[in-house]
Amino acid sequence: MAQHYMELMSTPEVARAQEQYYGRSMVPGAGSPVDVLGQEELDFIAARDSFYLASVTETGWPYVQHRGGPPGFLQPINHRTLAFADYRGNRQMLSTGNLATNDRVSLFLMDYPRRERLKLLGHSRVVDAKDLPEVAAKLIGAPGMPVERIFFIDVVGFDWNCPKYITPRYTAAEVEELLDPLRRRIAELEGTLRKTL
Repeated sequence: MAQHYMELMSTPEVARAQEQYYGRSMVPGAGSPVDVLGQEELDFIAARDSFYLASVTETGWPYVQHRGGPPGFLQPINHRTLAFADYRGNRQMLSTGNLATNDRVSLFLMDYPRRERLKLLGHSRVVDAKDLPEVAAKLIGAPGMPVERIFFIDVVGFDWNCPKYITPRYTAAEVEELLDPLRRRIAELEGTLRKTL
């Protein structure tokens, strides 16, 4: 079982808050220096078409950015490293700039229909795509968009979160998949009705 995520998140102030509100601290004991992604985590990551990436500015402010693409665009390189292609966007370069001074990141991956959530902590680096053209060519991305940078994330911890307050949401493709059997059944019933008239 992965423990390093909670070890990193469970600071003395977190323990004090737990004691204040719940009467005891739930700080875990020392575990592995890193959490290694298992097949369940790798499969979940490979199926995502979006995630949220948090970094920290050099002045200490958190910054969260949504990243999206075709399913699997966030690709596991191995059981500890993920990568994704970065394209020309609004040219703000906030995440890239933040990582120049603090390589710590947090990723939030959601499966809204199944009400599942995976949180990752890691160290990230940004590499110019022209320095690793063979890697850039293998990354799944937006058709016709040249890859400018590659984000690598070395995962140090992960945690599966409780589904209690996740509101189910569905993509257009998921809605179409759910509606398809209903449409076929309606067409079948309309055909039967026409024959009886």
